[in-house]
Amino acid sequence: MKKAVVGLLLSVITMLVMGMVMLFSTGAFARDAHGDPVYFVKRQAVWMAVGIVGCCVAACTDYRLWYRFWKPIFIGSAVLLTACYFFPAINGSHRWIKVGGFSFQPSELGKLAAITFLAAWFTDHKGKERQFLSGFVFPLVGVGILLGLIAFEEDLGSTALIGCASILTMFVAGSNLIYLTLSGVAGVTAIFVAAINMPERLGRLMAFMDLEKHALTSGHQQLQGLIAFGSGGIEGLGLGNGRQKMEFLPFAHTDFIFPMIGEELGLLFTLLVVFCYVVLVVCGVAIAMNARERFGALLGFGIVMLLGLQAAINIGVTTALLPNKGIPLPFISYGGSNMAFALLAIGVLLNIYRMGISEDAVRITPRRFVPITPRI
Repeated sequence: MKKAVVGLLLSVITMLVMGMVMLFSTGAFARDAHGDPVYFVKRQAVWMAVGIVGCCVAACTDYRLWYRFWKPIFIGSAVLLTACYFFPAINGSHRWIKVGGFSFQPSELGKLAAITFLAAWFTDHKGKERQFLSGFVFPLVGVGILLGLIAFEEDLGSTALIGCASILTMFVAGSNLIYLTLSGVAGVTAIFVAAINMPERLGRLMAFMDLEKHALTSGHQQLQGLIAFGSGGIEGLGLGNGRQKMEFLPFAHTDFIFPMIGEELGLLFTLLVVFCYVVLVVCGVAIAMNARERFGALLGFGIVMLLGLQAAINIGVTTALLPNKGIPLPFISYGGSNMAFALLAIGVLLNIYRMGISEDAVRITPRRFVPITPRI
């Protein structure tokens, strides 16, 4: 277990350092840098500090408080997601709440709220996981409320991410695999239907089929990302020597920072990033499986799935293995809300580890918590 938490921390620290270095290299060329070459570095440092404080607080606070307060967290998340519609749209979507000079994306809180709800639900309904209503319909409806609010913001990427992580968490909790498979197929179909009815999303789907044909429109970002990987090769062009960030590759400091790592630092560093995420997932699952009780195991597993799937989607998009969807690379991409909540999630994992090795945890564990053997 000690090796698991060490591996988790080392992988996160490595990605945080790499993210700040690459942000320093790419941020100065962003269109909205306001003439300040370190504009995004300073803002990211503030959010990282907030996230580290949140991580430390979460690591030192009994994670079972999330079980006790899951209802206020769920309701608060739904209220904030609804409040987005009362703020001006940014990039054509109502996904942010902007206060002063900072913007906050409630869907990040929605991710944790959905997983916390599922962990609490299956803790309270131990033995009913195989039932159609208690083990499938009710938890899916609960998550569906948050997914619906996020989907109407036209954030199909976060919707798919939370949906996939939720289904995997329900599977580990013991839900019927046939029901989950059918719901997964229905979810993918619904997202596809929604995408083809949105001109911008439909363009991205068509570009995914033939990037070169749509090189000047919807396929531009992914094609430029592939050019960045090809230019970097194995050794890279050198830190700061990348060319695609000079307005050839839009959002090089946010969603498409992974190709910039490939261009400037080369194949070895892109593989290092992938390796860090693999370590994070393996160590996170190990920590979750050694939790003292059911809620901790499900909460830890859900958090790991959120981070791991988000990284997989971003890497898949930037390497043109998936249709283009703006979703940040955890711990590396510029994005305050995602950075803060990703670090908060790591803090929760650390507390699950601390409680797992604490002798006092057995004595204070409520009776209604039941150990779990995840189906993995």
